[in-house]
Amino acid sequence: MTTRNRALLALLPATALALAACGGGGEEGGAAADVDFTATPSGTMTGWAFDNADDVGTARMDHAAAQLPDVTVELDQTAFDAQKLTTRVAAGDVPDVVQMDRRFVTTYAAQGLVVPLDECFAAHDVDPDERWYPFVVDDVTYDDQVWAVPQFYQPPAILLNTRVMDAAGVTGDQLDTSKPDVLLGAVEAMYAESGGVPTTLGLDPVATGQAGLWVLSQGGTLTDEEGRPTLDDPANTTALDLLKRITDAQGGFAEVKSFTDAFDTFGDSNQFVTDQVGAQVMAQWYPNVLSPYVGQVQLQAVPFRDAEGQPFSVASGTAFVVPAGAKNPAAACAWMLELTTMDAWQAAGEARAATRAEDGGINTGLFTGSPEADQSLREQYVVPSGDAGFDQVIATYYEVLDYGRTFGSSPVGQDIEAELNNAVTATLLGDKTATEALADAQAAAERAYDTVTGG
Repeated sequence: MTTRNRALLALLPATALALAACGGGGEEGGAAADVDFTATPSGTMTGWAFDNADDVGTARMDHAAAQLPDVTVELDQTAFDAQKLTTRVAAGDVPDVVQMDRRFVTTYAAQGLVVPLDECFAAHDVDPDERWYPFVVDDVTYDDQVWAVPQFYQPPAILLNTRVMDAAGVTGDQLDTSKPDVLLGAVEAMYAESGGVPTTLGLDPVATGQAGLWVLSQGGTLTDEEGRPTLDDPANTTALDLLKRITDAQGGFAEVKSFTDAFDTFGDSNQFVTDQVGAQVMAQWYPNVLSPYVGQVQLQAVPFRDAEGQPFSVASGTAFVVPAGAKNPAAACAWMLELTTMDAWQAAGEARAATRAEDGGINTGLFTGSPEADQSLREQYVVPSGDAGFDQVIATYYEVLDYGRTFGSSPVGQDIEAELNNAVTATLLGDKTATEALADAQAAAERAYDTVTGG
């Protein structure tokens, strides 16, 4: 398939692309056949979807610029947008690098819209399994090839509001997702309402935002080894049934959703300051949001646990891809890899430490996607904060890093995520049983898969 044909196909919705596709992304003589990653990096390199770079991002880009003096980097600092990407490809306005959620990568790989990067890694003597956590690499592996340079891995855990817990006589060991009856007892003890409207949730499970976490931790699956959806796996009903018990114990999903939608999550009246939650499933980035409120919040954390009681985490984060037809792939390859070197993360760690010294906030660490960088930056910059609760929270997130698991690499990862959320919503509202909702979700996701892969 030519680059021009791919561009024309990109005008179609994602699930319709493969009706005219020539085959899987790893097909011999495919998108990467004429890509030379070994050339000396030079010239202009364009990047897209690099919105709102913070101190960490800026420091890493400054490092890369110093290492690649012959490359001029031009970035479009807007958010990733799937429709905009396909429009740009169709117009022949292809950037050299695009930043996106890792769960989107395989979708574009299967369509031949991005190129595999194995030769990029080889050209720079990079072993992906040595630089990144293996499950982070699994996120962007498809058809026995690696399609992106990953960055970040911010694991989830259960963030505890010990002020609410103490008032209800609940202890951290009761917030155990491997012991549903114990967990439900703690949730009910902390839950409060006024006139049938929640005022404090015992546990906000973030049911739709963290649906995959709940399903995988309870022994379910989202995809098979080839990336085909498995949403109707009978084991998946366990998680949905547990989520329904949790929400029903707190006034029902409609009330819970309405309540949580009104949280001032990033503001002075956030749910931990105002005691609107006793516990909440949250990724590692959120303690950074809460660090200005030391003295107003009382925090601890416990690991999310699988059905056997072991700590459990899922890999999430972003990645860099090279679109098919990129004009300067050699510079793109070198630049992406420079952004994820130990030296780049060291520069980021120094920048974050300087920011925390200036604003007086707590350094909660950087969770880079690289085991070596995570350990080194923790040893250098994560020091006792003076708040024992915050320190325990930070330690908990570090402790669960090694328990990660990929969501699964699938050409229809976006469809699987959307259909799973639809199934969760239908189940929690009582519109369908978990089995019925998951069967409908599977049918929709399988149609998308067959369309993209040609059946």
